[in-house]
Amino acid sequence: MRTCSLQDFMAELEPWLDSDHIRSAELDQHGHLILHFLDGMKNVYEISDCNRQQIGEVLSNLRQRGIPVQE
Repeated sequence: MRTCSLQDFMAELEPWLDSDHIRSAELDQHGHLILHFLDGMKNVYEISDCNRQQIGEVLSNLRQRGIPVQE
């Protein structure tokens, strides 16, 4: 699991945030954001500087990019 700020998370993943690279995203029971990549990799993120509403906005952004999201 990686702990990062929301800004760092978005900057790091910006080139990969589409359905050509990410198979799906989910928010687990602990509030960790999990990204499943098409190559079989999975990354778990604890975004340390935001609230549930901001995480919801990130999930909405992923949906708009065509990435299936489970909450």
